[in-house]
Amino acid sequence: MDFAMDEKYEEHRKKVRDFAKKEFTEKIAEDCDTGEKYPEELRRKAFEAGLMDFTDPWKILITIEELCSVDESLGVAVTTPYFGAEVLMLFGSDYLKEKYLTPVNTGKAIMGLAVTEPGGGSDVAGIKTRATLEGDHYVLNGSKMFITNGSIANHFVLLARTSDEEKKHHGLSCFVVESTFEGFKANKLKGKMGVRATDTAELQLNNVKVPKENLIGEPGKGFYYIMTFFNISRIYVAAQGLGVAKGALNLSMSVAKNMGESYVSQESVQFEISEMATRFEAARLLTYKAASFLFNFNPNPTLTSMAKFYAAETAVFCTERSVEITGMNGVFGQLERFLRDAKILEIWEGTSEVEKLIIARNLIKEGGVS
Repeated sequence: MDFAMDEKYEEHRKKVRDFAKKEFTEKIAEDCDTGEKYPEELRRKAFEAGLMDFTDPWKILITIEELCSVDESLGVAVTTPYFGAEVLMLFGSDYLKEKYLTPVNTGKAIMGLAVTEPGGGSDVAGIKTRATLEGDHYVLNGSKMFITNGSIANHFVLLARTSDEEKKHHGLSCFVVESTFEGFKANKLKGKMGVRATDTAELQLNNVKVPKENLIGEPGKGFYYIMTFFNISRIYVAAQGLGVAKGALNLSMSVAKNMGESYVSQESVQFEISEMATRFEAARLLTYKAASFLFNFNPNPTLTSMAKFYAAETAVFCTERSVEITGMNGVFGQLERFLRDAKILEIWEGTSEVEKLIIARNLIKEGGVS
């Protein structure tokens, strides 16, 4: 078994790392954090540099990991204009792909995924937004909350209820909803703890007419389409966690060295560095293993959930320990942002608790680990 990455991926890693070190300046990071501004110019530069190569998912994973190792907020901001694209790739008609994916893949549009609602996030099957078929269009009413790219996206993959079924995860369908449709409104959310360079909004739908042809796939299959998407996106959230953990560890070591050789040589500091590094390597191996199944069209939901929750918790662990060992020397600037940004990883794309439930239920069903 060979654990070494192919040379082309190491070259891509270096390309992304060099881009982030050059373009993710401290000034831009601070401005976007304090001003809660989306870095549109960085998005364009990242696209022009070809960092998100959808012909190779390994390159996407590496891009996310390396960008987030410099700044998670900026890294997520420039890699999520394509958020939800996989739903259209896998289940959308040729018409929808041409109309909505082409402009996104050419850098001319931004898209988002609208699932979470004010009444709950983890209970996807319990959503209330409703779509009613009326002639040649659906009429949508409801609201969505904490939607990434909510106030900047040109269109969304949106989940709504189209029928009432005994099993609540039945009767859900996916649609492409344009932000310019009459009755659609986005309210940007401010005051987030972290990832402030990303755009987050509440969406309101008041009798929004959506053309019938904007239905994605079959009616009533939306829940399964979104679960398939989560099995993909959770790998990329795990990659975000890897980047944060690595970035915090390396930055804390740099700060500690500046505090003096005698401080770095203290056993207590070395113990912390060793544990952070070991957890990072364990999280990376788990994430890459889960990714290898997914990228070979044989996804393993148990491994995916393991990777997502463990990489996320590793990111939080490493940022907390990094601030602890650097004290007042590390509480300002990058490390402080790393700490605030990391927490969301344990929440979006399925909380750590949800991931652990998935793992346990799958293991019980399968009779344990092999």
